[in-house]
Amino acid sequence: MSSGNMLYGGDEIGALVFDPGHHSLRVGYAQEDTPKAEIPSVVGVGPSAPDANMDLETKTDNNITQNSTSHKYYVDTTYINVPRSHMEIQTYMKDGMIDNWDLFEKVIDYAYAKVIQSEPEYHPVLFSEASWNVRNNREKLTELMFEKYNVPAFFLVKNAVLAAFASGRATALVVDSGATHTSAVPVHEGYVLSQAVVKSPLGGDYLSMQCRQHLEKINIDLAPSYQIASKDVVKERDTPRFTTRKLPENLTQSWQNYMQKLLLQDFQMNILQVLENPYDERVASQIPTVHYEFPNGYHQEFGSERFKLAESLFDHAPLGAGQLASTSVGMCDADVRLSLYGSVVVTGGNTLLQGFPERLNRDLQLRAPSNTRLKMISANGSVERRFGAWIGGSILASIGTFQQMWISSQEYEESGKSQVERKCP
Repeated sequence: MSSGNMLYGGDEIGALVFDPGHHSLRVGYAQEDTPKAEIPSVVGVGPSAPDANMDLETKTDNNITQNSTSHKYYVDTTYINVPRSHMEIQTYMKDGMIDNWDLFEKVIDYAYAKVIQSEPEYHPVLFSEASWNVRNNREKLTELMFEKYNVPAFFLVKNAVLAAFASGRATALVVDSGATHTSAVPVHEGYVLSQAVVKSPLGGDYLSMQCRQHLEKINIDLAPSYQIASKDVVKERDTPRFTTRKLPENLTQSWQNYMQKLLLQDFQMNILQVLENPYDERVASQIPTVHYEFPNGYHQEFGSERFKLAESLFDHAPLGAGQLASTSVGMCDADVRLSLYGSVVVTGGNTLLQGFPERLNRDLQLRAPSNTRLKMISANGSVERRFGAWIGGSILASIGTFQQMWISSQEYEESGKSQVERKCP
């Protein structure tokens, strides 16, 4: 290890932490409590028409590649949520991993130019990754950060390990429920036990789909707010009276679907709730209803259906959150099972559904051996639960003893991208 590496130590290092997910990319400085920005994991791709409104391009470098010249890229909420002709919405993530590297670079360019507002060569970078990330992807990210962004140092850590660190644990069972999937990942002494990682495709997007089907079945108009110019106040369950906004022609289906998804996400986070015991119509009907108003002015109370919709995260054998967690523990060596049950970390935006941790606790209690001491660790604040992995990265990158762990640019030049397999377990 070269002595030059120690320049990352001290308070003024300004290391950056990037935590990519299917819903958003979280980015900010190590040692801070929350990310500086949360950028949606989608990019608007439109034709590069010479248009006065289109100077929001995310290209920050001068070497624009050939295939970029015919497209304009829109990054971040302010730019994506504007209706534009022929703008397609595309994501760079697939199965928890970076899949479209060109789009991903556009977002990283934007993060440096607009969020960090500093040159990449001044900041060591710590990235989180899915526990099932593949070698090829890890090496490609390492190469990208050193070759294109010239970072002084780089490190890659499994997001489950970071979520455990954020809760002050080196050993934990991390149950992470995000946009596209729910996973149970056992972490032992800071390392993922990869043979026991279990995941299911039931996450926030699946719930959005369930909500859409339910609301369409009862004939609720899911017009997103961009379509509404103004609306009248109506009595509950009355037909909404609203004026539609004049919109550009040729709005793409992908963009309209994305805007409707934002509406459904708002609905599910405000309305859905998880019962502590399996769904029972009689119990659910006794709990007070919750009021919700749609963008077009229509509003009504929602009762037992809000529990029934959320139930799908738990009652789908063998994909329910409780089953995933107990299956994962069962696949670990007998001598670590008790310590995993004694430290179950709940993280991910989808776990913010009211009642999620309590129900997971109950389901695990039933499945765990009778002499097990079960402990759920779920941060009360929504920020800690949504940004668990990012916060863990922020803590890790600012610890003094971590400073000799970085892959330095010098080491990269000497040994290449394969360093990541050796230094980042």
